[in-house]
Amino acid sequence: MIVTTTPAVDGRKIVEYRGIVAGEAIMGANIFRDLLAGIRDIVGGRSAAWEDEIRKAREMALQEMTEHARSLGADAVVGVDLDYEVVGAKGSMLMVTASGTAVRLAQ
Repeated sequence: MIVTTTPAVDGRKIVEYRGIVAGEAIMGANIFRDLLAGIRDIVGGRSAAWEDEIRKAREMALQEMTEHARSLGADAVVGVDLDYEVVGAKGSMLMVTASGTAVRLAQ
């Protein structure tokens, strides 16, 4: 499955649009990792805990979107957009949404 942020796949013709597809992932961060992340942010270090959570959430959202596209018989997803938002009480959870257009490509 080709997944791209561009509106087309270079060198391939889109022959059919199968619909808009999306995938979402909401990840809660462990309270101890949150505390350590806050301390590291104060001293100017990188927050590895949050970086890992963001990476996992992005991969889950893209996988869910791809599975949705596959179920529609698509070969690719074009125009992919990733959105990130902190949600929940005191920003305790991270939501990542991946969306795009499922398409069939000429062989």
